[in-house]
Amino acid sequence: MDPLFYSPILALALLFLLASGLWVAVSLVGVALLGMLLFADAPIDLVMPSTIWGAVSSWTLTALPLFVWMGEILFRTKLADDLFSGLAPWTTSLPGRLVHVNVIGCGVFAAVSGSSAATAATVGQMSLPELKRRGYDEPVSIGALAASGTLGLLIPPSIIMIVYGVSANVSIARLFLAGVLPGIMIMALFMSYIMIWAMLNKDKVPPPETALPFMEKVKRLHLLLPTVLLIIAVIGSIYAGVATATEAATLGVVGALLVALFSGSLTWDNFKASLYGATRTSCMIGFIIASAAFLSVVMGYAGIPRALASWIGTFDLSAYGLIFALTILFLILGCFLDGISMIVLTTAVIMPMIEAAHIDLIWFGVFIVLVVEIAQITPPVGFNLFVVQGLTGHDILYVAKAVLPFFLLLCLGVVIITIFPEIVTWLPKTMFSAR
Repeated sequence: MDPLFYSPILALALLFLLASGLWVAVSLVGVALLGMLLFADAPIDLVMPSTIWGAVSSWTLTALPLFVWMGEILFRTKLADDLFSGLAPWTTSLPGRLVHVNVIGCGVFAAVSGSSAATAATVGQMSLPELKRRGYDEPVSIGALAASGTLGLLIPPSIIMIVYGVSANVSIARLFLAGVLPGIMIMALFMSYIMIWAMLNKDKVPPPETALPFMEKVKRLHLLLPTVLLIIAVIGSIYAGVATATEAATLGVVGALLVALFSGSLTWDNFKASLYGATRTSCMIGFIIASAAFLSVVMGYAGIPRALASWIGTFDLSAYGLIFALTILFLILGCFLDGISMIVLTTAVIMPMIEAAHIDLIWFGVFIVLVVEIAQITPPVGFNLFVVQGLTGHDILYVAKAVLPFFLLLCLGVVIITIFPEIVTWLPKTMFSAR
């Protein structure tokens, strides 16, 4: 039987299980067992344990729970309040003024968090009440926060980049480097839109407040010092080649604990809460990775990836055509799956196509992260929408409407890096060739 016949059967089975409310990981295991029983002639009792153990025993993967724990620690410190106090005075001269704190704050916090949800929640708890109190337009404030929170996926260290690096067997250090310039580009796009919006809607921006003296602005910069030191410890150690991603994550956890200790916000309850939260999140991610790895092996036994790649090859798509088709695929998947599930579920199928099209795997990793960022603000499963909904109390449609302009800007970002791939590839090539 043609392996392509198996694909819709497994896809429908997966959609049914997901729609029934089962966990993503349990659904993946269920579909894998179905595929193994019906389409693959291999012993389940040997394939399943060896595959799952191989998927979760990678040393590279140890960076993931450490970065998650670092984000959990910072989530419970005074770092967010210090970010607002340190950044706000420098945005008062820009059109849109304090709304830019959402973008810059998320960008800075992303560089020490690695989590989209933690970035949006931490900065949002600080910025949204303050912006509302000062009379800023609520939809643009909400949209800027929900979209900027996705920078936690792109600006290193990024949890989802670690997942992609392990799944696609590419260098995580190179991926981290590749995410820097695209992250800055997305921040610039968001801030440009806010400035244009503010100039066109002057009635929705409160009157300017009394500007602080220049020296007072400089003085407040010391509030950003803990964040800067953490960024240097985590990212700088990787870029300098003195630490692997796992070692840098360890530095990040130690640094986060020191920040919490010296800020006076580290308590035994906070410490336990951060550890429990990191354990829950890491177990969830590990369960999904293991389950998707098992499903990928089953699909390999059934010959689906090879057949699918051959089928797509019959269309004779160019590299641009393939990227366009995959963008549509990921946007559709993003309506139903979280980003990590999307990556681990599709990597085995699409990697042969990407390699056949001679597309750089580092560039493709950043491309996937950008598309997953879009999925984070796409209903009905856009996780950042739920985070911001919880912060504001508005319904999901209100939040989705507010984030629509930023959704389109992220789509523009995908187009830009596709036309100008050097934005992604230049920094890792330059840094690694200099060693």
